This record gives sequence, structure tokens and C-alpha cells, in this order.
Amino acid sequence: MKLWFKSGSPWVWMTAGAVSVSLISVIGLLLLIASRGLSYFWPADIHQFDIVTQSGANKTIIGEIYEKEQVPTQQLVESGVLFKEAQGETVERFLIKTGNREYVDLDFQWLLTTYIKQESTPTGLAVFERSKNGNFYGYLDSIVQDGKVITDNKNELLIELIDRAVELNDKALDLQNGEIGAINYEFERLRLKQRKHELDGDLTDQIKLDITAQRDALQAEYLTYEKQLFEYRNLAKRDTVIVKDMRGELVTLPLNYILDVIFPNDMSTIEKVGQFGKQIGKFIVDDPREANTEGGVFPAIFGTVFMVMLMAVIVTPFGVIAAVYLHEYAGNGAITKIIRISVINLAGVPSIVYGVFGLGFFVYMFGGSIDQLFYPEALPGPTFGTPGMLWSALTLAILTLPVVIVSTEEGLSRIPGSLRQGSLALGATKAETLWRIVIPMASPAIMTGLILAVARAAGEVAPLMLVGVVKMAPTLPLDGNFPFVHLDRKFMHLGFHIYDVGFQSPNVEAARPLVYATSFLLVSVIVALNITAIGIRNHLREKYKALDH
Repeated sequence: MKLWFKSGSPWVWMTAGAVSVSLISVIGLLLLIASRGLSYFWPADIHQFDIVTQSGANKTIIGEIYEKEQVPTQQLVESGVLFKEAQGETVERFLIKTGNREYVDLDFQWLLTTYIKQESTPTGLAVFERSKNGNFYGYLDSIVQDGKVITDNKNELLIELIDRAVELNDKALDLQNGEIGAINYEFERLRLKQRKHELDGDLTDQIKLDITAQRDALQAEYLTYEKQLFEYRNLAKRDTVIVKDMRGELVTLPLNYILDVIFPNDMSTIEKVGQFGKQIGKFIVDDPREANTEGGVFPAIFGTVFMVMLMAVIVTPFGVIAAVYLHEYAGNGAITKIIRISVINLAGVPSIVYGVFGLGFFVYMFGGSIDQLFYPEALPGPTFGTPGMLWSALTLAILTLPVVIVSTEEGLSRIPGSLRQGSLALGATKAETLWRIVIPMASPAIMTGLILAVARAAGEVAPLMLVGVVKMAPTLPLDGNFPFVHLDRKFMHLGFHIYDVGFQSPNVEAARPLVYATSFLLVSVIVALNITAIGIRNHLREKYKALDH
């Protein structure tokens, strides 16, 4: 036994066991998040419950079963629930998503199985996905197409009319965000241009006439697009559908608020798989709605990826330059040791401290100075003196800078000194040696530092809450308006989206599956970014392997 311990085998097995447990835990966590998140997009069966309330009244509830649980009977009795018959130790209850928010108190409600007289999944039950007030459940009664009531071939016609309304709404939205948005942007630029001339004291009559002429031309163009916008909206709300809800009443739903309709109880498994993929696609490419509890997360995906890429562009050159100086030029004196210790200690500073620093230095001091020097016409409204994309990227660049510096220094220290001496002996300068020999050979280590930086930056939320991220960003940092990239704008982030949906949502039950889905998406985005960086690193490692030997 002593020889076995002295051989080091127990520590090898303990290390392997620890790695295995960690790997299993991570995989298990990912599978839990994926199962909880992806199940949200599966078109579940719609149940109809005929129940008897405590008062003895008959009632019908239609909805999806979100959750099942066993509740202690004594707990229910103490909360005021009355049972006509003796129950066991526990009673099963369902969490039902009933939708139809405008006609019910809560679109989620708990239902005890003891109150259920009959449960069924009848055919013909429709689920209407709406842009407002969530889903609507009911039986399709008739369709009103351009004032005509239609009761034949309702399902096919309804899908066709919904596609028409969605297409018109998309055209209206594209027009509003595109041409009309560009005109409004130009209006603001003209206002700031005139204001700048006023501040400079060179606002002549000719400049006024030119600005007025441009405004008049923009106004005429705006009225044309506005008329077209109203036409799209009027055409989209031309048709309606009449649905019988769980109260037994007929409800008229305008088609311009309906995004999709499905009949889950009538769908085959293959059709459900197709609908499952369609819902995942919509979640990725659509904008959020209903206080982020419904819709997609595309702005958050775009904001996360764009911010991380901008951060990588900023942190890489600074980190590499700092590491090259410390390793190749700086001596081993006391000051250099203090700098190295400070860099290592910076990696342990809480991220919220970086957020406070970014808010005070970048936003208020640096951004405010930029506004004073270059954008005085916009004051007191801030341009760069407010949280935005640029300040978020800079803050996270400082947060991840120690990781890049330490990783690059490790790579530089592994390069044999004979290579440097051989290059210098052949007549190359020290700068040429660094640029053509040392840095290319250290590029895999640089990419390793960048991978670690990207992984940390993509998941950070606390500092971003202070320097740029918001619950809902009306426009993306990238659009068709000059200068096309707007680093002063605020943005959405997947990490903050998870926090907002999970802890700030007005509808907790509706938000819960979205938290899992967005978490899984965030992990997927980080993995995709890391795989891309790892691929580049491996390519560089193979490319410069000959130099290493």
C-alpha cells in the first residue's frame, strides 16, 4: 500500500475522478437546461377540463398542462380548500396555461385533479399566437374575409389569410424601420447641423434656405411613405376570425394581431417536429414582445456577439503589446515585478467594480468630454456621454486584459532564445524578429488568452448593467444610416435578458421556460465563438510547428 501511494497512482486516479465528476456535472447541467428550454417550443396537446368548483358550479377550462405536482392534503385544507370526499396524504394538481388574457384573471392557474369531472384533448382546438396578450385558445367558428362570413374550408383559408396579414405587417414594419426611420434620422441630423451653425455663429440665410429645402424634400418623401404605411396597416386588419372560447362565447380576433395558428391535437408527430423547428427558428430571428416573455431574442443575440467581437478587437492588441513589453523589453526590476503582480491581481477584481469604473471614467469623464468637443450641438442630450456599446466593449476589454497578458507572456516564454539569437545573427532587427518570428510562434497562446477572454466577457452581466445594456433596445447598433455602425447606442444582451426575464418579469410562469431556452442559447453562442477561436488557434499551431522544432 505504501509503495502504491508513493508511486503517485492514487493522485492520478483522484485527478481523473475529479475531472470525470466535473465533466458529468457540466453535461448534466447542459442537458437539464436544454430539456427544459427546448420543450417550450414543442406543440403540446391542448386539454379541455370539465370541472366542478367548490361552490358547485360547472366550468370549462381549456389550456396546456405546464406542470404537475403532488401537494400535501393538509396544506390544502389549511389554505381553505374543501374536499367532499376523503383524500390521501397528497393531491395531484396541474398548472394550466389558459391564455386569453383579456377574458381571464390569470393566464396560468392551478387545478386540483379532485375538481376534474372529465379531461379530454378534442380535435379542432386552435392555438392562436398573437403579437399582443399572448396565446388565445378556442374553437374556430367562422372567418370574416373582407366583410363576408365564411364557414367552409376554414382551416386552410385561415392559414392563408394569416400569412397575408403577417406579410403586410412585415412590410409595414420594414417601411417604418427602414425608409421612415432613415428620414427621421436625417431630420435629426439637419436639426443638429442647424444648431451647430448657430453655436458657431455662422448661420447665414443661405444655409437656412438650404436646410429648409432639405427638410421640405424629406417631409414630402415622409408623407408618401406614411401613406403607404397606413395602407399596409389597413389591409392587414381587413379580415377577422371568430373563435368560441372556453366560456362558450364567440370572440372576434383581428388577423393583424395574429402571427400563427396551429391545431396541436390534430397534428401528427412529423407535423409537430416541423412546428418545433419553426418555433425555434422564430425564437432566434424574431424580436421580443410582451415585456420579453414572448417572441424571439435576435436583438440580444446580435448585441452579445457584436459586443464580444468589438471587445476582442480592442483587448487583443493592447494585451499583446503589454505582454511583449513586459517579456521582451522590461527588465526584472522591482517595478516590473509590481506590474506583473498588479496584472495578476486585476484578474480577481469583482466585475461590478469594473462596471463602476467604466461608468465613471469612460461614460461620464471620457464620453462627456467627447460630447463637449465634438457634439456640442446635441447637448444637453448626450451622444457618447451615456452608456453604450463602445463603453461596454472597453469595460470588458479592461476586465479581460489580464487574461490575455498572462497567456501571451506564457507563450512568449516557451519560445527558445536561440531563435531570437539566430534571427539577430542573420541581420534582423529586434522589431523584425518580434514581428516575423516571435509573435507568430506565440499566436496560439494569444488565441488561448482570447478564447478565455471571450468566454468570460460573453457571460458577464453586472458591469454591462452600468455601461450599456438595456431591457429593450429600439434599434440595433448596426443599420443602413450613416455611419452605419453606431457605437453610442445601447444594446440588448443574452445574459441580461436572462436576468430580466427570470427576476423582473411580470409573468413568472410564462417566463420560466424562456429562462432555460435563453440560457441554453447563451451557452450555444459562447461555444460557437470558442470553437471558431479554437479552430483558428489550431490552424496557427500547425502553421508554425516547423519553426518550433
